[in-house]
Amino acid sequence: MKESKVLLKSDITRLGVISSFLQASFNYERMQAGGFTLAMLPALCKIYRDDKAKLAAAMKDNLEFINTHPNLVGFLMGLLISLEENGEDRSLIKGLKVALFGPLAGIGDAIFWFTLLPIVAGISASFALQGSIIGPVLFFAVYFTVFVLRIAWTHLGYNLGLNALGKIKDSSRTIAKAATILGVTVIGGLIASYIHIEVLSEIAINAEHSVSLQKDFFDKIFPNLLPMSYALFMLYLLKRRKMNPSLLILATFVAAIFFSFIGVL
Repeated sequence: MKESKVLLKSDITRLGVISSFLQASFNYERMQAGGFTLAMLPALCKIYRDDKAKLAAAMKDNLEFINTHPNLVGFLMGLLISLEENGEDRSLIKGLKVALFGPLAGIGDAIFWFTLLPIVAGISASFALQGSIIGPVLFFAVYFTVFVLRIAWTHLGYNLGLNALGKIKDSSRTIAKAATILGVTVIGGLIASYIHIEVLSEIAINAEHSVSLQKDFFDKIFPNLLPMSYALFMLYLLKRRKMNPSLLILATFVAAIFFSFIGVL
C-alpha cells in the first residue's frame, strides 16, 4: 500500500462536482459507466501519472456496468478513489464497486425520489397555488442543496475509506425501509389533499327542489369517495395493467376537460 497521499481536498471537491455528469453518456448497455469514468479520470490520472498500465486497468474497471443514484454516487467515487490512492488490489476495488452501487441506489431512491423531493414539491406547490413566491424559491433551494451535498458525500466516502463498507451494509436496508414508509405515508396524505373530483349534476325533484349528487349523495355516504376511487384506479392501471404513466396523465387531462365542458364534473 502507498504511504503518501497524492490527492488534495480540491481534487476530491472536483470529483464531487464532476459527478454531476454521471448520466451524461447514459446508455442501456453499461448505464452510467461513461459518466462515472469521466468523473474519476482526473483523480486517476493524478494517482497513476507515471504508470499507464495501471491507469488503463483502472479506466477499464470504471467503464464496466454501473447504475446507482446520482445524488449519492459521490460517496462511492470518494471511497473507490481512496482505495486507488492507497494502492489496494484491483479485485477489491472492483468488488466494492459492484457490491455497493446497488444499495446506494436503493437508499438514494428512498430518500430523494420517494421522500424528500415529493414532500418538498407538495409543500412548494401548495404555496404556489396561493400565489406565493415562496413555493418555487423553496423547491429550488432544497434541490440546489441536494446538488451541493454531492461534494460532501464525496469527501465523506474518501475519508471513511474501507470503514464505509460495514456502515453501508449495516444500515442500508433500515434507512431505505424507513424512508420508503415515510414517503408513502406523506404521498398518501398529498393524494387526499390534491385530488378533487366534484359531481356538478343534480337530480330535479320538482320545480323548486333538486338533489345534488355530490353534497346530498356522495358526501353523505363517503366523503372524498371519488378522489380515493380515482387514485386507486390509477394505481391499478399502473401496477396491474402496466400502463404508461404519461398516457394516464394525458387521459386525466382529457377527461377533466371533457367532463368539465359538458358540466358533469
